[in-house]
Amino acid sequence: MAKKPQFDYDLIVIGSGASGSTAALTVADAGRRVALIEGSEFGGESPNWGDVPRATMLHIANLYDEARRGDRFGIRSSMLGYNYPSILRWKDLVVKRTGAGDNQKYYESKRIDTYHGIAHFLSPHEITINRRHLSAASFLVATGSHIEAPRIAGIDAVSYLTPRTIMSLTRPPRSLFVIGSDSTAVEYAQLMATFGSKVYVSEIANRILPDEDSEVGELIGQLLHDEKGITWLTGTQVISIEKKGLGNRVTYSRGGTTSEIQVDEVLICSGRQPNVDLGLENAGVHYSPRGIDVDDYLATNVRHIYAAGEVIGDACSTHRALLQGQLVAHNLLHPKSRRSPDYAALPRITFTHPGIASVGLSEDDCLRRDLRINKAVAPLRIVARSNTSDFRDGFVKIITDKRGVILGATVVAPHAAESIHELTLAIQHHMTATDIATTPHGFLSWSEAIRVAASKLAK
Repeated sequence: MAKKPQFDYDLIVIGSGASGSTAALTVADAGRRVALIEGSEFGGESPNWGDVPRATMLHIANLYDEARRGDRFGIRSSMLGYNYPSILRWKDLVVKRTGAGDNQKYYESKRIDTYHGIAHFLSPHEITINRRHLSAASFLVATGSHIEAPRIAGIDAVSYLTPRTIMSLTRPPRSLFVIGSDSTAVEYAQLMATFGSKVYVSEIANRILPDEDSEVGELIGQLLHDEKGITWLTGTQVISIEKKGLGNRVTYSRGGTTSEIQVDEVLICSGRQPNVDLGLENAGVHYSPRGIDVDDYLATNVRHIYAAGEVIGDACSTHRALLQGQLVAHNLLHPKSRRSPDYAALPRITFTHPGIASVGLSEDDCLRRDLRINKAVAPLRIVARSNTSDFRDGFVKIITDKRGVILGATVVAPHAAESIHELTLAIQHHMTATDIATTPHGFLSWSEAIRVAASKLAK
C-alpha cells in the first residue's frame, strides 16, 4: 500500500501574480504537487489592471497624438477624433488576449490545483480557505500590495481613483489631480492629458520621477508641460481634499503658500502597502506594516515559507517579481544550491512618450557611494533617426567606473524599453564602454545614440 503523503501539497502559492505564477508553474513542471490560491483575478495585477491595460491605453494615446500632429508630414488630421468607449473595448480585448480571465484554466492545464478565495495561516504548515484546510511542505506568499490613502484630511469622505480603478472611468475626466509622480503616475498623467484632461501632478520631493536621474524628470516635465499642459507641483504637500459640487477641492501647501484647486477626479499613485493580513503570526513569520521579512534567498524566518514581490516591501516591477519567482522555485527544487536574486542589471521602465528606461546605478547612487565615475550624454538630435521621425527631445546617458566598466545607463527616447537591453547585457557581463562603442549599430536606429554615448567614454 502506498504511503499517504504527509501534506496535501509540496507547495502552496498564495497569490497568482508574476512571482506566484512563475514559481507555481516551474515547481509543477518539475513534477511536484502544487496549489495556487488567488483572492481576486487570476494572473494578478499586471495583466488585469496594471502593465497590460495601461500600456495598451498609452499606445492608443500615442497613436492619436502622433496622428493629431501629422500635418507636419503632410497628413491631414484636422477632423481627427476618438471614441473612448471603443478604446476601452479594445483595451478589454487586449487584456483578454493576454490571458486574463482564462489564467485559472491555464494553471489547471499544468496540473496546478487552483482555489479562489482568501487564504489564512493556521499553523506553519496549514492554511484555511473557504472553510477548507490545506497543508503543504512549503509555501510562497506573493500577495502583492494595495494603494492605501495617504494621511490627508477629508480623504476618507471623497471618492478617489487608484491605478486600478481609473480604468473603470467611462470617459476621461475634464480635470485630474494626481498624488505622486512615480512611473505609474507620470504614465497616467500623460495618458489622460493626451485625451484632453487638464492634469495636475503633486510630488512631495523637489522633482518628478525622483528615483531617476535629475535630467530625466527635467526633460519629461518640460515636454509634458509644453505639449500636454500638465502642471507639476513639486515640493508640494496635499493638506486636504473635500467634496465640492460634482468634483473635489484640493488644498495644498507649496513653498510656504497654501493654495486650492477644483478638479473632477483625484488619482492616488503613492503609498502602496503590502498585503500581509493572512495570519502570518499563526505561522510564526516575522513581518511588519512594511512587508514580510526575507533573507537573501527570499525565505522568511520560517525556513519553508518564502515571500516575493511587493509583499516583501519591494517597489516591484513585474520583471523584478518574475525574477524573484524564478529564484524561489530554484531554491525550493535545489535547496543545496540556493541562489539570491541579482538586481544589478534589472531595467526600470516608464512607458511615456518618449519612453524612459534605465539600468544599474544612477548618478545619485554613485554619489551616495562615493564612487569615482565617468559619464557621457548623447542627445537624440545627433542621430539621423531623430530627423526622419522629427523627434529630437531625448538622450542617452552612460556611467562607467574609471576603468571604463559600465555601471549604469539611462535612455530617454522613443522605444526606450527596447533599446535599453544592450546596456542591461553590458552591466550583467561587466562590459566596458569600448565594448559597446565598437559593436556595430544599425543605421537609422535610435540605438545609435547608445553607440555615440559609449564612444565618448571609450578607451
